Amino acid sequence: MAPELSRTENSMHANAQRIATFYDAFGRRDADAMVACYHPQVEFSDPVFGELRGARAGAMWRMLCARGKDLRVVARDVDADDRLGRAHWDAWYTFSGTGRQVHNAIDAEFEFRDGLILRHHDHFDLWRWSRQALGITGALLGWSSLVRGKIQRQATASLDRYIETERIAG
Repeated sequence: MAPELSRTENSMHANAQRIATFYDAFGRRDADAMVACYHPQVEFSDPVFGELRGARAGAMWRMLCARGKDLRVVARDVDADDRLGRAHWDAWYTFSGTGRQVHNAIDAEFEFRDGLILRHHDHFDLWRWSRQALGITGALLGWSSLVRGKIQRQATASLDRYIETERIAG
């Protein structure tokens, strides 16, 4: 599904178009097209995976696309200039660890170099996400640094296994 945009594609700044292309590809689960939007030295961060750099960031998107069989992505409020950009995006999917349905609302910030995404930071409420993804455990303890650390360790281990199994750079 193509992202919902506030301006027509023809009037968008090239960097805003890059963001729109990224989310359109995510909605199609086209990881190759997503990774093509990234600068080779990309830095990505979010509350689940923490900080990822370069090929490891691309490997995360490849993993999420491969596993997101019922994934639906809608982006909006896409905007950018020569250096910085932003977007809001929503993702609906089944969390593989528990089989629970998740609706994650994310605000993203971008920085560009050479027409590609150099920095990509996703911000969302991890406690809200954990309540949906983990159920009662997330509701009761998702705010704690202990559970947050466990979520990040499990995400990192899952990404490491994916990279090793798929024999991709990471």
